[in-house]
Amino acid sequence: MLMAHPTVLRNLLEQYAALQALDAENGSEEARRRMEDIAYTLCVSTGTADIDSALVAARHRLPGARPEDDSVLSV
Repeated sequence: MLMAHPTVLRNLLEQYAALQALDAENGSEEARRRMEDIAYTLCVSTGTADIDSALVAARHRLPGARPEDDSVLSV
């Protein structure tokens, strides 16, 4: 499996967090589509099947990550 560069993962995580903060899931069609696109890209980039797993996997692949830095509950 190809591994996404940590800079790409960090950027995707930041974009996803920003869209979550703006409640994009309940926003315009464009905002929902952008959030779905980023979620899909995170899943593909991390080899996972759902966004919660993708978020955890992406965070663990960032420089300085430790096993205790994340849990499925901290989305």
